[in-house]
Amino acid sequence: MRNGWLILCFLCLSGSLMASSILIPMDAEGQKNHLKAYGITYWVLSKQQKVQWLLNYRGGSFLLPDGEAIRKECQIRGVSFEILSNDRANAILEDIASPARNQDAVFLEKAPKIAVYSPKGNPPWDDAVTMALTYAEIPYATIYDEEVLEDKLALYDWLHLHHEDFTGQYGKFYGAYRATPWYIEAKSEAEKLARKLGYDKVSEQKRAVALKIRNYVIGGGFMFAMCSATDSFDIALAASDGVDICEPMFDGDPSDPNYQTQMNFGKTFAFTDFILERNPLKYEFSSIDMTSKRGDVPRESDYFSLMDFSAKWDPVPTMLCQNHTALVKGFMGQTTAFDRKSIKPTVLVLGENKINQEARYIHGIKGKGFFTFYGGHDPEDYQHRVGDPKTELELHPTSPGYRLILNNVLFPAARKKKQKT
Repeated sequence: MRNGWLILCFLCLSGSLMASSILIPMDAEGQKNHLKAYGITYWVLSKQQKVQWLLNYRGGSFLLPDGEAIRKECQIRGVSFEILSNDRANAILEDIASPARNQDAVFLEKAPKIAVYSPKGNPPWDDAVTMALTYAEIPYATIYDEEVLEDKLALYDWLHLHHEDFTGQYGKFYGAYRATPWYIEAKSEAEKLARKLGYDKVSEQKRAVALKIRNYVIGGGFMFAMCSATDSFDIALAASDGVDICEPMFDGDPSDPNYQTQMNFGKTFAFTDFILERNPLKYEFSSIDMTSKRGDVPRESDYFSLMDFSAKWDPVPTMLCQNHTALVKGFMGQTTAFDRKSIKPTVLVLGENKINQEARYIHGIKGKGFFTFYGGHDPEDYQHRVGDPKTELELHPTSPGYRLILNNVLFPAARKKKQKT
């Protein structure tokens, strides 16, 4: 009988010591692969299990339910994790809940369905988001103009816009690349697709696509765009009343002579009062971009800082800024950064370079949905050029710049808080 009581006591004690949670730390010291940690979190959500995102706690750590399968998956993917007792996990959550702490715990409830808007056959390494998703092992679907115009965006929770040109000017590559085979072929393929879809000009087709994407966001979708997809998208919306902003080498007929005065900035998401670049030989869309206005910025000092928000009162921008550093290396693109004077007052600046008065990372609400614009082409390729080799993310598993992309991927999974009355 005595032995039976000893065994029972041992089992009770063992049960109280058993881990109930897995902590995936996201600080610089505790995590050896930040990018794959997002993939683990997404994988757990895909198994219909909830996760808590601990905002501003150790770099935005994740609290997962404990399980042998999760532990093994972390080990396989090389993600650092810690086993927490029930008491320890509760103590962390209580500490985070304190009004004195600029921290919060947000529930992630469902793995979002992800779509990447990208031309068919485009290599995944040509876009930072597809590289991030592939490396983190987060599944996504590739869609393009046909799917968008057929209203298939409704199948997805989150949409990324590949560095696309929504103005119909073929990326403004005309000046440097008009005689190259790849440019000639890409232009021909775009014109062929426009005709197939019933449009006389590529610019008209792209404008129709931009309007469909706008409606997707207004209806509750989450949109993330980088590089030229940011400003060219808003330019297409501003010209959506049928204003021709394309010169003859792009669409076969002259542009409207006074198209600048016909821009409707009330239709754009993020930008206002910008001046379009008329010169077809210039690799620039408008005054929104800071690439040519930022001066000679030394690469070694090109950084931008993430803004600090209240985790309890402003959880959305706080989520999007989670990182293990407040300073992120700058990187260039066709659209490197956004002129502060062109940003609407309703749009939040999440990351900025104060010296150059430029915004690098912005976020806003449109209807029931959200959008985030991120300047630059590749966070680990400072000045990406046509034909450059792809980035190997195995060499950058803790990249702060890539973390910002993956923050946006998980953002739609967050439980929506009820509005206070």
